[in-house]
Parts: sequence; C-alpha cells; structure tokens
Amino acid sequence: MSKTNSLVSRTKILLSPDSSRVVLRKFNPDPESRISSIVGRINALSEKEVARNLKVIVSRFSKKHLQTEETLLAHYESVKSFFDTDYDISAARKLLIGAYFTNEYAFESAALFNPSIVSHPDQSGLPAGSVRFIMSLRATGEGHISSLTFRTGVIDSSCTVSIDPVSQYAAVAPPMPDSPYDKVCFRYKLAEMRFDNEFSRSVLAPLPDFFTINQLQESLSNLVRQNHRYSENDKLVHDKILWLAHSNYGVSISERHPLSYWVIFPASPSEKNGIEDARFVRFIDDDGSSRYYATYTAYDGRVILPQLLETDFKNFKMITLNGSAVQNKGMALFPRRINGNFAMLSRQDNESIFLMYSDNIHFWHEAVRIVRPKYDWEFMKIGNCGSPIETDIGWLVLTHGVGPFRQYSIGALLLDRSDPSKVLGRLAEPILFPTGIFRDGYVPNVVYTCGYLVHKDKLIVPYALSDWKITIAIIDLRHLLQLLQAGI
Repeated sequence: MSKTNSLVSRTKILLSPDSSRVVLRKFNPDPESRISSIVGRINALSEKEVARNLKVIVSRFSKKHLQTEETLLAHYESVKSFFDTDYDISAARKLLIGAYFTNEYAFESAALFNPSIVSHPDQSGLPAGSVRFIMSLRATGEGHISSLTFRTGVIDSSCTVSIDPVSQYAAVAPPMPDSPYDKVCFRYKLAEMRFDNEFSRSVLAPLPDFFTINQLQESLSNLVRQNHRYSENDKLVHDKILWLAHSNYGVSISERHPLSYWVIFPASPSEKNGIEDARFVRFIDDDGSSRYYATYTAYDGRVILPQLLETDFKNFKMITLNGSAVQNKGMALFPRRINGNFAMLSRQDNESIFLMYSDNIHFWHEAVRIVRPKYDWEFMKIGNCGSPIETDIGWLVLTHGVGPFRQYSIGALLLDRSDPSKVLGRLAEPILFPTGIFRDGYVPNVVYTCGYLVHKDKLIVPYALSDWKITIAIIDLRHLLQLLQAGI
C-alpha cells in the first residue's frame, strides 16, 4: 500500500463547466470591409422594422445579461468609423447595429480547470476559526480560448469547505482607464525585444516617468508627423511599441457584483488565445505590507509570454515580465522576499524546476536548476503546482510530474527556508494521480493545480480532473511533512 494514500481526504465538491454562463463579446466580421455593407442593409430598414427587430432581440437576450443596451451601444461606437454617420441615427437603430456586431461567448463551456486559491482580503463577519478564500479558475470555451474566472467560499474551523453560490450573470471586466506605464520598465522591455533605437527613444523622451496609453499615442503621432524620413524600420518599431503597450493593461471591477460575476478575458495581442494557469499568491513584503500577485502565461496562438498580474481583487494590472530567465511556463512567486530579494520557481528547459532571484519583481535574468526528473511518474518533466508554502521546517512545494501516456500526477518537495536551492525532502510517490472515471475529460489522465492554502494544519488543494472539472482535496500537513523529512 502506498504511504501517501493516508495523506488525502477528498471532498464531494465538484465544479463543472457550465455552457449557460455567457458573456457578451464584440463580433468582428472577416474581413472588416464587410462592416459598411452590413450596416447598409440595416439602414435600409424602416424605423418601424428597426423597433420590431430590436424588441425581439432585447426580449431574447436581456434576461441573460445585465446592461445589455450599454454593451450594444458600445459595440455600435466601435464600428461607426466604417460607415457614414453624417445623418441622424435613432437610438434604436444604433442599438440594432450594435446587436449585429455582438455575440454571446460561453467562456467555460469546454472546461473549468487549473485552480489557484488564496485567502480573501475581506475576512470580516466569519465565525472563529474560519477563513474566506478566493479561487481562480482557468475557463475555456469555443476555440480553446482561456479566460480567468473566480469562485469564493469559506473553510470553517473543522476544515469543511463550502463554495458560495455562483452569479447567475457574467460579464467581462472592463478596461481600467488611464492605467499608467513605468517608462524605465517599458524602455527595458523594448531593449530586450531589440527595439530600443533612436525612434523609440524619441517617442519616450517627452513622456513623464509614468505615462498613459493616450500620452504614448500622442507622442507617436507627433513624431510621425515631424519625421519626414519615416522608414520601414520606424514603422516596425512604431507597431511594436503599441503591441507592448497593449500587452500591459489593467481592468477594474465593481463590488456591486460578486467576484464570480466577473471574467478577465484576453485583452492584449500577446494573450488573444488565452490567459493560462494563473498562480496566485498573497505576498507580504519586508515592511509588513501585503498585495496579491499572480504569474500566468499569455498565449497568442503561437508564442507564450510569461506575465505578472498585480491585484487587490478590485483592480487587476497585467504586466510583461522582463529578462532572459522568463521565457517559459510555470513561474511561481515565493510569498515573501528571501534575503532581501524576490524569489521565484520556474521551468527553463521544459523538464526541470529552477530557482530565480531578483531585486526587482519585473526583471529576472538568472536561474539555477534545483530539481530534475527522478521517479518514473515524472520522467517526462517536473514542474511546480503553485507558490511555495512556508512551514516551520522549510518551503513546501507541490509539484506536477508527467509520466507514461502523458499522465500528470501531483507530488511534493521540501526546500530549505533560507536557501531554497537546497532540497530537504522529496516524495518518491505522487499524492494525487489520475484514477477511475476522472481519467476522462477535456485532456485525459491529468490532475493539476496552480495553488493551495494552509488552514488548521491541513493543506487545502483544489485541483483539476483531466482539465475538465474541479474538486478539492484535504491533505494532512503534519503527516506530509513527516514523510518529506523521512525522504519517502
């Protein structure tokens, strides 16, 4: 009998993808040149026909969405530059035009997986010994586009986990107006992309130390107007500056709605095919201040880009990471500085776990390998399953290992508290592995998590079953640490 079997008790919680949960998205015809002809057909309708058609649309869709008319009007505004608007257009016609450029997207219709969990910033009103949490989930819909959604819940004094009711409605978190850019970080990233030249320096020179997208676009426009020798290379740098700006953005949400109402949907060119595998952590700095970070993978359909998310769960800021050591997946930030530096686990070679240090959370240049595949269930590769948890005897890290038939299993490591490059213990067998009916799913034979939480000497581990559904396991922390110390 496996010595890890007695570690785990499984809850009956099962979070499944729900195709009825939809958000309104802008629908873009291909090619965009069709927009004017589509609007022309709508404009050929009489006002009576417009009113009748709009009434049918609103009655059919408004029950599934809040602020439907505001969304339709915003989508009208996004296409009006493609056709003549010199004549008066009625409010109803604007809404009808907007409806033709709107679609419902079932953001979690295919899968709900790769969860992460942190304590909620609001712990008020709870019974003694309870903790409120936020769980992030990777939701996937049509086209394998991944977005970020949330659940909240409570773990009581006996470690019973309950999930709050999920919002009936859902909406995409709106952009944060005038989100600032750090000029030093921006220029450094341009240099890393090999676009720090005379043109880019001339664009950045008149900007303040922290600038907005509007200020950047104004500087670009001014330079283009003044530069009579605007070369093809200048045009390329111009486009890359805008690409970088749009890859660093913010969204904000209203507390009038529960957190499960909001969806962080891919909004930048670098993540147009997905926001993947967010690993959240509550970070406590040396001065005692705290904030929440998450590392995630932006995917544009061809290239992955490691990103950093900073949040208070009201405002979310997506930031491009910099440096030669942030070129792969699976970054996980330690929850505090170590010897004055930020520390992060990563995977550089697609099969091992590396450790990185930096004095600036946005810049990562060097990495050292600390764990290689060793056991048969991880011969293909090994990686972290989220940010390390600090215990009295070391840093606890859950790991994922890939074995035969591309089976993903979850194991554990123990790292030294003052020098995490030292491995103090490692389980020879996985704690959680694909079994029974849960071997089948969106991606068969996978168990995976992106984060876990300690409560009352128990490790609360939400994890995905075959990249399809979510369940939660409770692991005896003391027993796990004893096994790690024994090297079992």
